[in-house]
Amino acid sequence: MTPEERTAALGFLERLAEELSRGTVDLPCFPNVVVRISRALDDPNITADRAVTAVGLEPRLAARLLQTANSAAFNTAGKPVLDLRAAITRLGYQMVRGIAMSYALQQLQGDPSMRPIVKPLTELWNESVTVACMSQLVARRTKVNPESAFLTGLLHGIGRLYVLARVVGEVPEIASNAPWLELVQGWQASIGKAVLENWGFPEEMCEAVGDQRDYERRWKHQASLTDVLIASLVLADALATPEPRTLATEGINAFLSTGLAHDECFIILAEAERRVAGIREALR
Repeated sequence: MTPEERTAALGFLERLAEELSRGTVDLPCFPNVVVRISRALDDPNITADRAVTAVGLEPRLAARLLQTANSAAFNTAGKPVLDLRAAITRLGYQMVRGIAMSYALQQLQGDPSMRPIVKPLTELWNESVTVACMSQLVARRTKVNPESAFLTGLLHGIGRLYVLARVVGEVPEIASNAPWLELVQGWQASIGKAVLENWGFPEEMCEAVGDQRDYERRWKHQASLTDVLIASLVLADALATPEPRTLATEGINAFLSTGLAHDECFIILAEAERRVAGIREALR
């Protein structure tokens, strides 16, 4: 790295730290309509008519929801839905929010300004779908809402997206510099939490994203969304390794809180391996 690149990178880190301290972290490149839809669906008093109206503001997203609702992953009975209301009912509001966020990430991948980071964006999307699927499977073995867990898993890397988008926009000369990107992305959990707080996501979800790698967090008798996400990230890392897989859970209290025994973890890995490809196809 040249002295000029190092100066640019350090300046970027300083701006990042200042934004985090002020709580002004935002992701301006993210489609605003998707954030508005997500906020609308988070309203506990929302009606089916308002949900359809909110989603209908983005016709391409509405078409994606219909496609997803009729995919093999979400239409196990083989009964097609023909209108947006039925699609939203089948998927549920939390899953609709997740699909909207996935749609927005894919829109970013096609943005010409993001061309220098298409590869890491694609890797992030694939990883996020895997963690979302894993989070849903883990949550079903606890009292945590599986749909909330799916959405949290899908958004766990929003801080990394923020870093990638900001780097390519402000200091493109380090966009392909792996050591610097790795250093900056070490902040991704804190940044992701700040982005979700700025967008008005529930506190439990923001906390989970912020504490996603806190392997030494205190053991609790009842699993929280954070425990589910931590366990799911460890399982997703294992799924990315070739057979025969090893799984190191010792010292990670989230596995105690979720009650996942070693054998059950491998059952979840096998189930996720079968489902991830279908979920990715459904969300495309």
